[in-house]
Amino acid sequence: MKRKLALALAATLMLSTALTGCGSKEDTAKDSGSSEKKETKSKTEVVNEEKAEGDKFTLGFDASFPPYGYKDDDGEYVGFDLDLAQEVCDRNGWELVKQPIDWDAKDMELSSGTIDCIWNGFTMNGREDDYTWSDPYVDNSQVVVVAEDSGIKSLEDLAGRIVEVQADSSALAALEGDQKELADTFGQLTQVPDYNTAFMDLEAGAAEAVAMDVGVAKYQIASRNGGYITLDETISSEQYAVGFNKGNEKLRDQVQKTLNEMADDGTFMTIAKKWGVEDSVTLGK
Repeated sequence: MKRKLALALAATLMLSTALTGCGSKEDTAKDSGSSEKKETKSKTEVVNEEKAEGDKFTLGFDASFPPYGYKDDDGEYVGFDLDLAQEVCDRNGWELVKQPIDWDAKDMELSSGTIDCIWNGFTMNGREDDYTWSDPYVDNSQVVVVAEDSGIKSLEDLAGRIVEVQADSSALAALEGDQKELADTFGQLTQVPDYNTAFMDLEAGAAEAVAMDVGVAKYQIASRNGGYITLDETISSEQYAVGFNKGNEKLRDQVQKTLNEMADDGTFMTIAKKWGVEDSVTLGK
């Protein structure tokens, strides 16, 4: 009888332990899920945070887009937009981190929090609902560059020609959109990774025209001491602004307030004149 009673007690204890164990596992899973939710929330808050003095401000840019942002002969990242960002950071006590990015991966970089903004001749037209934007600060046009001796004088003369354009650029968007009828007359429309490549192809005769931003076109032509012209007719017009992660009004407002102060005290225009884009800017006038 005692043996049977002992066995029954042992069985009860084992069952109780098993149930307790199951309960602990469930509680652990709940706790784990709660931690994951907290961690996810934390990441979202980091992407949309307000910057404080001493914080880093990570700027995402295309390192081959002069004069807005590029690597110079000394291996330094320079440009109009980078100078603007540096001044904004100096006034807010932030450390500027210049982060070159693959332009095709810009949205992933921004949404993940790897960068705080996209600031590099970034066109807002057609993307108004995709980002939280600063006020536009540059009016820009898309133009076509050809060799002076090419005989090409108008957009009509591009019929049957090889035209190059940077991948995921505003010029490409225009030629695939409102200007598709024009693009259909080309002999070939080729996408290249950057405009340095496009100009090398133009020099080598592998391309006969390049569609690009007017500010970049002026810089490229000047840096090559002439030999090229822009056609009088433009493909499209657009505006540049700073793009922040959707919903990040806090950081946008901080940056915009500082840009407005720079425009009011003349610093914005001084930087624009340094880079030869004073005719295109809309702030500081």
